[in-house]
Amino acid sequence: MRKWMPLLAVCLGTFMLLIDVTIVSVALPQMTDSLDASFSALQWVVDVYVLVLAALLMAIGSLSDLKGARRVYLAGLAVFAVASLACGLADSSGMMIAARGVQGLGAAAMFATNTPLLASNYQGRDRGIAFGVWGAVNGAAAAAGPILGGLLTEHLNWRWIFLVNLPVAAVALFVGVKHLARSATRTDRRVDLPGTVGFTVMATLLIFALIHAGDEGWGATTTLALFGGAVLALVAFILVERGKPDPMLDLALLRTPSFGGLMAGAVVFSAAAFANLVFVSVWAQSVLDLSPVKAGLILMPLSGMSFVAAGLAGRFLATVAPQWPIGIGLLLIGTGTLLEMLVTGTSGWTALLPGMVLTGVGVGLASPTLASAALAAAPASRAGMAGGAANTFRQLGFAVGIPVVGAILSGAIARNLAESKAFADSGAAAELVTGGQSSAVLAELPAQSRAAAAGAIEDAYAAGLDQVFLVSGVAAVAAGVLVLLLVRRAAGQPDADVPGIGGQSQARVEKPLRAV
Repeated sequence: MRKWMPLLAVCLGTFMLLIDVTIVSVALPQMTDSLDASFSALQWVVDVYVLVLAALLMAIGSLSDLKGARRVYLAGLAVFAVASLACGLADSSGMMIAARGVQGLGAAAMFATNTPLLASNYQGRDRGIAFGVWGAVNGAAAAAGPILGGLLTEHLNWRWIFLVNLPVAAVALFVGVKHLARSATRTDRRVDLPGTVGFTVMATLLIFALIHAGDEGWGATTTLALFGGAVLALVAFILVERGKPDPMLDLALLRTPSFGGLMAGAVVFSAAAFANLVFVSVWAQSVLDLSPVKAGLILMPLSGMSFVAAGLAGRFLATVAPQWPIGIGLLLIGTGTLLEMLVTGTSGWTALLPGMVLTGVGVGLASPTLASAALAAAPASRAGMAGGAANTFRQLGFAVGIPVVGAILSGAIARNLAESKAFADSGAAAELVTGGQSSAVLAELPAQSRAAAAGAIEDAYAAGLDQVFLVSGVAAVAAGVLVLLLVRRAAGQPDADVPGIGGQSQARVEKPLRAV
């Protein structure tokens, strides 16, 4: 039993950091009430965690090579625990957003060191078992997040979705300090600080621009200025990275059709499959009036099917060229998301069921193969960078997807509420409705007007979700076609790495690779 203690320490941290990607979505209406948060603040609560995680993943991977993966992992656990406490005690949306950003820092430190820690603590058959258990934990985290969030929110308080991390982190720290083997360090590598800053500034300005577009419009001066700043930061990042001997991201890789196609697929994969689920949960609670637990259960067909499909794909598709499971998976995600357009103002949650099931199958096919295919599409000397890039682009897709979905949804709801003539200030009503405050909007109206207004809200939110599903579905289908056309197995590469399991998770590989 003692030999599995390092695996326990790693899996506890991984479970926490992945579950905190999805656990918040079910609690958003209650958090909005408690913190008196705006719709843009609500988006940042979800987004800043994933943004920081994505932006720092590769840089912290390099830092772990310099300082040792064990030390960086344990430091990340401590930071994550302190930030979780701050989230649980937050009394304003600003404090919550700041604490979630620090949580993302801790999560990046844990996520970047998972693979090297398991590789350095286990050998031979034990290593295969360790990676198999770790992959299953990744899948379980994706499936359990909405349910656990619903249970804690409904039966305790939304603050417990963060406070529950404290005892888990304490156990992981204790076991990790006692049982994780000390990691080797390197002196031939540097952390690419200029590249990290450029990438982070670019991603942050882009997300600011997208959120501001949802609030003020795509043509607003501030929105255009933020988009311009994001472009300038991207240009600066490219100039900094060109010609560096040890860059955070070798831009030459992106010019390779297979690798470039995989990174595009990774971004769209997370954006199309997962970003809309945040607002599906808000719709279920604020429009359908479901409890947090029932709202979490709505998402179970997707995560459950992805778990099953990933396991079957790992067993039966291990020797198939990577463009097939990834491309077909994206096509299924797109088709399933388009099927979700069956939602109308009078629909119940079951209208989503066929699309959720099909999307879940697509996620299960594509997810385990993405990172291992990225490794195969890069030279052996860039394998660690390629694996880190695949995980970074996936998280970045989710981070960018949230404000894109929010902007589409809020615009459609505003248009539909304005046309309904049921509200004196349809713009203010639309912002509240989009953020899950439908009951507050209705409470302000005369009793005789509420029935008509409730019908208008139901129709408007359904129309907004339909627009979201249309854009997400078309993007996923296009990405699937792109992957099928561009991605090819590199000559001389083995058939496949052993795939992992799960939704928002890293693929597992049999050979130890340092995250870079």
